Amino acid sequence: MASLETAAEHERILREIESTDTNCIGPTLRSVYDGQEHGLFMEKLDARIRNHDREIEKMCNHHFQGFVDSITELLKVRGEAQKLKVTETNRHLQENGKEVKELRQCRVQQRNIATTIDKLTHCLPVLEMYSRLQEQMRAKRYYPALRTLEQLEQTCLPKAGQYRFCSIMAENIPKLRIQIRDTAMSQLRDFLESIRKHSDKIGETAMKQVHKHPETLGMTVITNTLLLQLKHTWIEKHTVEHHHSWIGLPGVPGAQDLVDFSPVYRCLHIYTVLGLRDVFENYYRKQRRKQARLVLQPHSNMHETLEGYRRYFNQIVGFFVVEDHVLHTTQGLVNRAYVEELWELALSKIVAALRTHSSYCDDPDLVLDLKNLIVLFADTLQGYGFPVSQLFDMLLEIREQYGEILLKRWNITFRQVIDQDNYSPIPVSTEKEYRQYTSQCPFQDPELEKLPFPKKLPFSEFVPKVYCQLKEFIYACLKYSEDLHLSSTEVDDMIRKSTNLLLTRTLSHCLQYAIKKKNVGLAELVQVIINTTHLEQSCHFLEEFISNITNVPPDTVNATKLYGTSTFKDARHAAEAEIYTSLNAKIDQFLQLADYDWMAAVPGGENLAASDYLIDLIAFLKSTFSVFTNLPGKVAQTACMSSCKHISTSLMQLLLDPEVRQISMGALHQLDTDVKECESFARAGPVAGFQGDTLLLAFMNIDPFLSLIDFFKIFFISAWLFFPPCLFLCPPQPTHNPISRMKETSRKNNVFAQFRKTDRDRQKLIDTVIKQLRNLIAQHHT
Repeated sequence: MASLETAAEHERILREIESTDTNCIGPTLRSVYDGQEHGLFMEKLDARIRNHDREIEKMCNHHFQGFVDSITELLKVRGEAQKLKVTETNRHLQENGKEVKELRQCRVQQRNIATTIDKLTHCLPVLEMYSRLQEQMRAKRYYPALRTLEQLEQTCLPKAGQYRFCSIMAENIPKLRIQIRDTAMSQLRDFLESIRKHSDKIGETAMKQVHKHPETLGMTVITNTLLLQLKHTWIEKHTVEHHHSWIGLPGVPGAQDLVDFSPVYRCLHIYTVLGLRDVFENYYRKQRRKQARLVLQPHSNMHETLEGYRRYFNQIVGFFVVEDHVLHTTQGLVNRAYVEELWELALSKIVAALRTHSSYCDDPDLVLDLKNLIVLFADTLQGYGFPVSQLFDMLLEIREQYGEILLKRWNITFRQVIDQDNYSPIPVSTEKEYRQYTSQCPFQDPELEKLPFPKKLPFSEFVPKVYCQLKEFIYACLKYSEDLHLSSTEVDDMIRKSTNLLLTRTLSHCLQYAIKKKNVGLAELVQVIINTTHLEQSCHFLEEFISNITNVPPDTVNATKLYGTSTFKDARHAAEAEIYTSLNAKIDQFLQLADYDWMAAVPGGENLAASDYLIDLIAFLKSTFSVFTNLPGKVAQTACMSSCKHISTSLMQLLLDPEVRQISMGALHQLDTDVKECESFARAGPVAGFQGDTLLLAFMNIDPFLSLIDFFKIFFISAWLFFPPCLFLCPPQPTHNPISRMKETSRKNNVFAQFRKTDRDRQKLIDTVIKQLRNLIAQHHT
């Protein structure tokens, strides 16, 4: 209640002060100091004074023009007054003394008017400038406003004098400076935030310009095109939603529609005038370093799509386009050392990020697109003067990864070709089909061309498909080598090394897969040999193909050679060995069907037939060797000789099997008949190219054994009384043989003790035969 009464009393006193003559203010103020609330009264008095000051300022502003007009009229009056003064003075002096007094009063008035006019002349610029200041502040033209404040403070106010409104203006000047400084800084923050959001669009614009107009590479052209045509309109007027309607360079929005750098220049000028340029430079660089760290941080899933990489590069390009523009359009806000330091930091982080993220990629098409994007990124920044050699070095590293990815893809492709191949010569029924296949892979056979249609190419679909895939691989390698600023020799060397890897590693493994695959028969192996032979013959065409696309002759000194062509020769040798192994395995299957009766009686008559299993085996071999007609001669001959030797060795193993304890003459007759059947097969020449009876040499190991059969026939007929009929005894020990057992048995027979000289001669003959057979057996085992 007391405070309300005090406030009412203070209000009454203020009204008295405002309405009472100054001579009566003393008692009124004394009543204030008599109380205890004079501090509160002073606050109310200051508030009332500020209120009246604002009203005075408003009134001055409202009546300013009228005041100016009044001053103008007064100035005109002054001239007339001078004339009037002389005229009136003379006239009054002439009339009477009363008029002299009036004249004096007039002179006083004139002097007062002149003083007033002089004072108003000094105050008028202050008011004009203050009005201009208010207009500049309303228009947000802060840099001119700051210049106006400086002129007002240093020139106009000191001349105006110690007036209340001048003091008010002087007190407001520091506040206005702070307001201008804070507003400019706020606009700079908004600019930095906007430039961070739109860096990707700025970078996209720059990279599109380089892509569509590569002749504009170079900092001056690009910068002029993108950034120097400023319209002094802030970026807030262009939001992301309106990007589709922006019009700039042909086909892409102009960066002048994206960026307005006036907040930077304005803030720089303002802080320079305020003497705070260092503060501004440090703040700007600090904030841009923070933004650089954000821009250089890639998204975790950037490697999944090309768009992820593109956004990453666009932001980086946009960041450095802005910094480069600030470098060239301001004096010292940023310098070359600062920009180069930022680029070094960025380059190390970019290379590390690309190494990490590209390692996750297993799609060669994506890697190739990424390579092209990195080249565009590097060319764009190189146009602004930034060194990018590390990026191209990294592209060579990624190329190694690209090569490995290609090898994996082509491994799948080759496997599919192998699995889909029918391992049969390609039938062609028309000239068009023939030319179609011969255009896919190099093939010339004058004899085949003379034959009428339909006819067959010697190789299967595997050959043209593989040859085409080899060329596709070379093209894929060439695509990556483009735009890497490499010489023709370097490109040729890279392609040849990659092709060698494809041949020696990928295709070699696939061919081994084809050879070792389950259910691969002899016909398929024969076709593999034919196919690899044609591919090996076409390799020199592959050399020419690489030379043609790289423009590097194959005989260039130090040029990498296509040594991977030996892959086909190695695969052919592996297929040949597999044929020999498969043939012997098939022969073993037939021999497992052999069922000799080692105790068989001597057959009657002379026409003993060969064993059934052997007849089937020879029929199989004849059919198989008929397929070998397309094989190189030595391969077919080696296969035939290997098969015959394997048969001979197997028959010897049957004869010398330790499990066979007894062998009858009937069994020997059957074995002799089978061997003769084999020799008949060899003499018939199942494979062309053997000279004379060369193939018969395969049975030389078993022939000496069988040549003694006739001797045993004669011998055992004459010794019929002394031997068990048609019986040879075989010991279980592998170190003995049937003949040695026969000798031991004969010695144990007591009948020989009764023989005379004739019997002893016969025993000597048996010992001689046993000795010869021992030698033959020893030779066989060695």
